[in-house]
Amino acid sequence: MHVAPFSFYLEFLMRFVPLAFWLLLCLCFAFAGDLASAQTQPLPKLSTDQLLTEVQKRAFRFFWEKSDPATGLTNDRARNVGPDDTYTVASIASTGYALAALPVAVEHGWVSRQDAYDRALLTLRFIHDKLPSVHGWYYHFIDKRTGERVWNCELSSIDTVLLMEGVLICGQYWSKTEVHRLASDLYDRMDWTWMRTNGGAQPNKLVVSMGWKPETGFLGSNWDSYDELMQLYFLGLGSPRDPLPAASWTAWKRPVITYDGMKTLTGGPIFLHQMSQIFYDLRDRRDSEGWDYWVSATEATKINRQFCLDHAATRKTYGPNIWGLNACDYPDGYTAFDAPGTNEDGTVSPTGAIASIIFTPKLSRAAAQAFYTQYGDKIWGRYGFADAFNVDRNWYDPDVIGIDLGMALLAIEDARTGLIWKLVASNPATTVALQRAGFHKTEEVGARPLKIGL
Repeated sequence: MHVAPFSFYLEFLMRFVPLAFWLLLCLCFAFAGDLASAQTQPLPKLSTDQLLTEVQKRAFRFFWEKSDPATGLTNDRARNVGPDDTYTVASIASTGYALAALPVAVEHGWVSRQDAYDRALLTLRFIHDKLPSVHGWYYHFIDKRTGERVWNCELSSIDTVLLMEGVLICGQYWSKTEVHRLASDLYDRMDWTWMRTNGGAQPNKLVVSMGWKPETGFLGSNWDSYDELMQLYFLGLGSPRDPLPAASWTAWKRPVITYDGMKTLTGGPIFLHQMSQIFYDLRDRRDSEGWDYWVSATEATKINRQFCLDHAATRKTYGPNIWGLNACDYPDGYTAFDAPGTNEDGTVSPTGAIASIIFTPKLSRAAAQAFYTQYGDKIWGRYGFADAFNVDRNWYDPDVIGIDLGMALLAIEDARTGLIWKLVASNPATTVALQRAGFHKTEEVGARPLKIGL
């Protein structure tokens, strides 16, 4: 068989393939070379305090850059390494964290007070005037450019609450301004009776529905067992217009689990224990039934770490400072990993471990440093740590997720200055809610039990 010389093919390509293609190909090779070079550059050494500040700053960069300039709505996720993404799906929860991050950024000088106020005002005006809602509740996922519902998602009660936490934090930070007025009005719009009673169909129901869809009505699930639900009941109990009954606080279940001698509520992915207490300072407090949720979250964090250590012999990922089972990305998609539980595959969430810094400062600080020094070349990017990674599968998430970045950013700030706790506590609705749930300070000698009399 006759084979033409290589020069023939080269001449053919040069003559008939457009010049623009060759230029584009050269640019791609050049970019790939730059990217490979950037990835091999050693990361700068950072003290743990410097690293935590960088975690906060890069998380704020996500919220600042990935919020639409016309609506203020914030991406659900973003690409952390390599070329920028074209994602357009926002989440109302991520938008709530973006709003809550603004006061933190102002206090640290990462953005001017005026620019932050302008962003808050733009976002609240869009939510108030244009974002589709039903009875004051909002769709979980939306197009950040228009606010329109995407993926036929639900009207989400918990995600609306996360949005409203950010709205109200901005309202308290910029008190006696239009931002404060809009925040108060948005809070007043929330129809708690509608979401609690399934639109009036179950008038005696005390627990709140997880959501509603226009096609099928209310979801079959309720917020009826301990998880991230406390913040929802706090906002509902404190509502100035349409509060939840006080009995709603005691209507949900509190299952106790024990692992390696440690007691906590529920277990599960670590975010369940972090999300509410990043906003509400429950240290040294018990509710009307004697529960100490700070103790529960602290023990849940220790259980999460110990569970990883107990499986370290069969997982390359886990180690004394590499832990954090969470709801996060994993090599095959997105899931929730339990601790303790049967659903674990070696995937850990860096922000999951870091966001427990308010409960376990030494453990979480050590984890942050270990993530950076051991795996930073694979998981550190423009917005901080990747959402998750799995050494067993040689998988390192190229993305970050807004709510996870937000929890880490706010938790670090609480651990350092208590700013978020102070802003939430300054809202009169918080005082009302804590009183109606029976929260009170207790001084106790020695280790505090999870529940008095348990």
